[in-house]
Amino acid sequence: MFGNVQVALFALFYFAIFGLCVWALIDAARHSAGAFVAAGKRTKQFWLIVLGVATGVSLIALPPLGALRFLALLAAVAAVVYLVDVRPAIGGHSGGRRGGSTRGGW
Repeated sequence: MFGNVQVALFALFYFAIFGLCVWALIDAARHSAGAFVAAGKRTKQFWLIVLGVATGVSLIALPPLGALRFLALLAAVAAVVYLVDVRPAIGGHSGGRRGGSTRGGW
């Protein structure tokens, strides 16, 4: 019984890592290359390569393959670094309108 719960928790953990990597990759692809430069971060190409490799590694680590599971932790680190450091920095440089309406809410 405990073994089944443990396997399910590990599977959930690796699916979460994969989802995190996919989210970071899609977010990096949405922003312009100029936003990365304006924020003083690495280039868009650099982050797309790092996050693409991280997503691939985390995909291979998913059950039932389960290969390279220890590298999935490094993939999670790459995605987390992008999401907590780079994403907020380039968010203000992406252009477009942010926030809600200036008129009264409901």
